[in-house]
Amino acid sequence: MNWYIEVLKKYVVFTGRARRKEYWFFALFNGIVSIALSLIDMLLGLDIGLYFIYSLAIILPSLAVLVRRLHDTGRSGWWALIALIPLIGVIVIIVFTVQDSKPGENKFGANPKEIAA
Repeated sequence: MNWYIEVLKKYVVFTGRARRKEYWFFALFNGIVSIALSLIDMLLGLDIGLYFIYSLAIILPSLAVLVRRLHDTGRSGWWALIALIPLIGVIVIIVFTVQDSKPGENKFGANPKEIAA
């Protein structure tokens, strides 16, 4: 839960690097909240409800943490645009985000693993 809140604190911070743990825990909690809100919307019979509002609110932090994760693997944030390619783009993004951090400092900043240790 701390990782989820940490991403929300960096709402639109597109600079720096994000560890795998930060990215994937955010994705996990985001998925859980999305499913819960979808179920609530279905039970209440809302067309545009809580899930839609949550999705709009979370789009920028999701994009920011993806860009920071790409930075951590040594790639530009512009690689996030590859997700616009159906199926293949999403697979490429998944492969990029599961890769380990580039050791040491890169042009996007210091390695967050080394800072935490």
